[in-house]
Amino acid sequence: MPLDPAAPLPLYSQVEQALAREIAAGERVPGDRLPSEDELAARFGVSRITIRKAVEGLVARGRLEIRRGKGTYVAEPRIRQELTELSGFVEDMQALGRTPSARLLGQQVVAADQVVAGKLGLAPGAQVYRIERVRLADGVPVSFDETYLPFEIGRQVVEHDLEAEPIFSLLEEKHGVPLVEAEYQLEAAACDSHVAAALAVAPGSPVFLIERTSFSLHGRPVDYERLYYRGDLIRFVTRLARRPKDARRGEGAGA
Repeated sequence: MPLDPAAPLPLYSQVEQALAREIAAGERVPGDRLPSEDELAARFGVSRITIRKAVEGLVARGRLEIRRGKGTYVAEPRIRQELTELSGFVEDMQALGRTPSARLLGQQVVAADQVVAGKLGLAPGAQVYRIERVRLADGVPVSFDETYLPFEIGRQVVEHDLEAEPIFSLLEEKHGVPLVEAEYQLEAAACDSHVAAALAVAPGSPVFLIERTSFSLHGRPVDYERLYYRGDLIRFVTRLARRPKDARRGEGAGA
């Protein structure tokens, strides 16, 4: 579709929309390299600055990704994951029609540091199991999971094939540990070299770091995890309800 200089939409937006339509129609698929700025400028009859602005818009929307020293590529579509209930990676991916898998990187007994001990309700230095896995969706690394379990629970869990059986399922179905609720903390972070190698990205790449403590009956903490999700592959979504006006009364002026 030719650009219309007289249209109210700026030229860079028209280029952005044209490229977005090609991606949506499957004319450009994830992993395809975008033509150079010069080629796109000649095709659309606009300046390189206009092309650059259109590409920046598509990068911001997650439709394109810039690979340093290589060029601009069509990005993998982001996984939309809702944070509305306590669920595991396998359950989440299956609900989205993805094929989940895992790679076990290591499992060992370690002394709980202050943070891990506090999350699991243990004394600092207590023995816990640390399990490291890469979680994949359709064969693509999506998250690096660092899981800490109290020693007695972990000792039973590591007897199983952790590449085939999710820890949540093992706890509930094999070892009679029901999961009732969890506390989530989510922040943006840059991954270090260890996490980057596991996720097949460059060190310093953006990740969502989720700290999740899962509780069994009577508020007993049984599982503490640090989950590093690739920032270029996932989008977290939640829905919040506003309390009735009467319940907010007396809290002071709102935003």
